[in-house]
Amino acid sequence: MRRPAQTSQPLPALLCFEHLQQRYRQVRSCSEAICAPLLPEDCVIQSMPDVSPPKWHLAHVSWFFETFLLLPFLPGYRTPDPHYDHLFNSYYRTHGAPYPRAQRGLLARPSLGQVLDYRRHVDQGMGELLAAPPPAHAGEIQRRLELGLQHEQQHQELLLMDIRHIFAQNPMRPAYRDDLKPPAGGDAALQWLEFPAGLRHVGHAGDGFAFDCERPRHRQFLEAFRLASRPVSNLDYLTFIEDRGYQRCELWLADGWDLIQREGWQAPLYWTRIDNQWQEMTLAGLRPLEPHAPVCHISFFEADAYARWAGARLPTEAEWEVAAADQPLRGTFLESDLLQPQGGRGNALRQLFGDVWEWTASAYRPYPGFAPLEGSLGEYNGKFMSGQMVLRGGCCATPEEHIRASYRNFFYPHMRWQFAGLRLATEA
Repeated sequence: MRRPAQTSQPLPALLCFEHLQQRYRQVRSCSEAICAPLLPEDCVIQSMPDVSPPKWHLAHVSWFFETFLLLPFLPGYRTPDPHYDHLFNSYYRTHGAPYPRAQRGLLARPSLGQVLDYRRHVDQGMGELLAAPPPAHAGEIQRRLELGLQHEQQHQELLLMDIRHIFAQNPMRPAYRDDLKPPAGGDAALQWLEFPAGLRHVGHAGDGFAFDCERPRHRQFLEAFRLASRPVSNLDYLTFIEDRGYQRCELWLADGWDLIQREGWQAPLYWTRIDNQWQEMTLAGLRPLEPHAPVCHISFFEADAYARWAGARLPTEAEWEVAAADQPLRGTFLESDLLQPQGGRGNALRQLFGDVWEWTASAYRPYPGFAPLEGSLGEYNGKFMSGQMVLRGGCCATPEEHIRASYRNFFYPHMRWQFAGLRLATEA
């Protein structure tokens, strides 16, 4: 998914390691809190090849700290089981031989208890390392620690995506949590905001953390464009469905049309019609569809077809970033503990951040001057820059401190188990 910062870029002054220890504990405890409502049986399920069992997520993020921090920098550190390096390596082929992704659900062992013991073992080692970091490597330890924390925050969102998909396969339609509030309503008004043509700067600026795919900052010329004031809502999307949007081949890209014919798609993922009423399988179980919340769990192909039906298009990622650059970073994030996109109000540009990731028309490709990191960490990003599309803005499962206007997420165009929606654009 999203990738690390170039170590060659300017970095902030070294933070005191006491602060880093506190932040490390906070991020690690959040992952375990996400998994706390689960039964041990829930933690071993792999509902499709793109989903990983929750147990595997908890182990993999620990493997990352062990592999890239503890083994290189903590003298005398030993892994509790040499098999873990194979089982919990995601895709670092220059490091070793990753266990096949589609077979992670076959790993009944190690048990959930052993995985939690592994986390405690890694946490103890990280506590020792951060209490007395070797001065010669303090800067590199800080860089890798920040990357590891950002990586674990990515997996917190992935955990919630995967848990929702796992529970949705159960005909009992169980709730991950039964204390989640229903999504708030909103208004249906949509306004258009115009942005002038001109030469703009795109990409991360400043010394703060950014993944390497957000750099280097560079210039792009944009023609004048208009951007919708809010994301497309469930009610909007229902109109598309009722107008036979899934039956009209002229609205679809060829690959998208072939996909929906093959898979039989007639609505977004997790929507189901019961007694002539649309329901949605959420992390709180099956609930009535909130009409004014942003539509969620649609593929790029569905977003593109809707935009064409609406007489509009998807924005490019540069257009999206230019529009978002001066907007406050407010929205429905993981910290809200709502775990569902919310309706919005007002005529100004809103909900650019949080609620749902927004598909763009841009392929995930390197920026001019991009260079991957050296060594195994260089696999984190550059090798995935093929065949995927960029999404922007974060979602209701994204940690708030994890997002910024330059953040580039990416998925293959057929994927829709992520919290993904869309916002319309047109020429000015």
